[in-house]
Amino acid sequence: MKKIVIVLLMIAVAVAFFVFDLDTVLTLENIKANQAELVQLRDTAPLMVSLVFFSLYVLVTGLSLPGAVILTLAGGGLFGLAWGFVLISFASSIGATLAFLVSRYLLKDAVQSRFGNKLAAINKGVEREGAFYLFTLRLVPIFPFFLINILMGLTPIKTWNFYWVSQLGMMAGTLVYINAGTQLAKIDGLGGILSPVLLFSFALLGVFPLVAKKVITFFKKRKVYAQWSRPARFDRNLVVIGAGAAGLVSSYIGAAVKAKVTLVETAKMGGDCLNYGCVPSKALIKSAKINHYIKNGSQYGLEDSPATFSFKKVMQRVHSVIASIEPHDSVDRYTSLGVEVIKGYATVVDPWTVEIALSQGGSKRLTTRSIIIAAGASPLVPPLPGIEESGYLTSDTLWQELVERETVPENLVILGGGPIGCELSQAFARLGANVVQIQRGDRIIEREDKDVSSFAKASLERDGVTVLTGHTALRCIKDAQGKAVIVEHAGEEKRIDYDVLICAVGRKARLAGYGLENLGIKTDRTITTNEYLETIYPNIFAAGDVAGPYQLTHVAGHQAWYASVNALFGEWKKFKVDYSVIPWTTFIDPEVARVGLNEREACLQDIAYEVTRFGLDDLDRAITDGTARGFVKVLTVPGKDRILGVTIVGEHGGDLLSEFVLAMKHGLGLNKILGTIHTYPTLAEANKYVAGEWKRAHAPEKLLSLVEKYHRWKRGK
Repeated sequence: MKKIVIVLLMIAVAVAFFVFDLDTVLTLENIKANQAELVQLRDTAPLMVSLVFFSLYVLVTGLSLPGAVILTLAGGGLFGLAWGFVLISFASSIGATLAFLVSRYLLKDAVQSRFGNKLAAINKGVEREGAFYLFTLRLVPIFPFFLINILMGLTPIKTWNFYWVSQLGMMAGTLVYINAGTQLAKIDGLGGILSPVLLFSFALLGVFPLVAKKVITFFKKRKVYAQWSRPARFDRNLVVIGAGAAGLVSSYIGAAVKAKVTLVETAKMGGDCLNYGCVPSKALIKSAKINHYIKNGSQYGLEDSPATFSFKKVMQRVHSVIASIEPHDSVDRYTSLGVEVIKGYATVVDPWTVEIALSQGGSKRLTTRSIIIAAGASPLVPPLPGIEESGYLTSDTLWQELVERETVPENLVILGGGPIGCELSQAFARLGANVVQIQRGDRIIEREDKDVSSFAKASLERDGVTVLTGHTALRCIKDAQGKAVIVEHAGEEKRIDYDVLICAVGRKARLAGYGLENLGIKTDRTITTNEYLETIYPNIFAAGDVAGPYQLTHVAGHQAWYASVNALFGEWKKFKVDYSVIPWTTFIDPEVARVGLNEREACLQDIAYEVTRFGLDDLDRAITDGTARGFVKVLTVPGKDRILGVTIVGEHGGDLLSEFVLAMKHGLGLNKILGTIHTYPTLAEANKYVAGEWKRAHAPEKLLSLVEKYHRWKRGK
């Protein structure tokens, strides 16, 4: 109601402005014709005239009415350069701020709600450098000031910053017009004031801050590099440290654009994903799923058959899968692509020099124009008393440590309720292990919504996993009874025996040993970078798990593009890394896949949303496959089909998510998905059906009522 009242008042004032012909009053001809009378009135009541003029100027600029330029000229003619500048400088800034506040109050929430995702990068830029860009715009009168006022009101710039920057930025233009106004009688039109030479001068003023920023950046670079001696020539264009997803993609791109690239890896090519993470875990999950199908054949009209298998052969299959994929990431392949691959341990000696301790002995030193650190992450092991003595495995070591076992560990404890812990818990339980999963938090996969976490927990428990949430591991012991972990829950301690303990409580970036400390490169849990993935040295970048904020293989590859392109071509054009649409999947059965916001995050960020759900128990293909469990949940802008986020819990959820990832990336709404043909019968129809659920919930009831009356009339009733 308040907004409506404000809008009506603004409309009333604008209408009155034109009804009472104030637009004809505020013309150059009229001001010149009445200049003598106005000067006489000023001499009679200078304070009153100043106040009236000041108030009128604030009103005109605050309501974005035409006439501000004429008023500025009039102010120069009436009050002279000094007093006219004082009045107009403050009046224009106050009026601009009022217009800014009105725009913010009336429009900001609606615009941010509608275009929030697209404006995210702009908002961050304004929060960081909004004052600088506003100042630049204010220096150039070519840009309509009233439009700047309205548009800046839609951004998160602080009101005080907007005011004082506007006060300073408009001074130059204000002085020009006031000075021209002192010669009001000689002015025949605005064209004489805004001459091409003057406009060019203003343009130079506007460019000046940008040039100044470049100069400041140049001196900042000189300062950060001051203690180092820059080589006159370089051995390489790019040295990449680490041959995981980020390192491989970075070196591939560098070689593809004909740069001279060296890739350094101390362990196995392919990094964690190929050797210890994504690939082996998914191979194990597949074997476990097949075993689950055999044991539950009655669900498909077959006989339940206790599967007999050698766990050793299962693990051998895991390693054969790794071996099959290894050529994609091998030294030979990347050498053939034009990348020099060196096996060894790299240390950054200075911003342009990398020292490599070669695996075969000796060392090699390379100078390079740019460096990308893509060293990945390693499992985090909690500092539990007794854990080293009792022994443990991690998501990295279990693939080698268990490869010779003929049988699955009988009693298995897994610490951690995140994606890794959940995937391993279900897989080992399906292979016959007695699995206890211990999670300190109140629920597993805590980043997901509560209904998703509950569904995942029920799925794991259905497969035999004992999921203990709200349990804190205190210590590990090894005694006459065997090995055990002591946990605390609700103030009581409990002993949980195990044969094998797997730590899956997260991963930490590999930050030590690369020379970062000696260079003063900041690290917290990851390497500190800017939006271009640069460290404090503009030629040293980080990508992948060491850069954060996501520990996902596909995000590492995504970052690698930005890091490598900025490293090789950043002096001409730099690209800010885009995290606007990031998908991920937890590969339990059924899978949990998500992109964008879920309800938990929307509430935390105070973002309004609507929820549309479609249950997979109503999908023909899911029913025929015996996988009619789960749902598709879509968050949209209230009343709109624009997608804020999607969560899919179901068979092949990670694959089904891709359609929504594409839609969000390119601004396509649910109506577009609904209007797309999906093959029948497929699981992908769930995406169309959830769009249909949204459409039904937003059916135009009034229009349908009229259509119903039309059909009744056509029937002659």
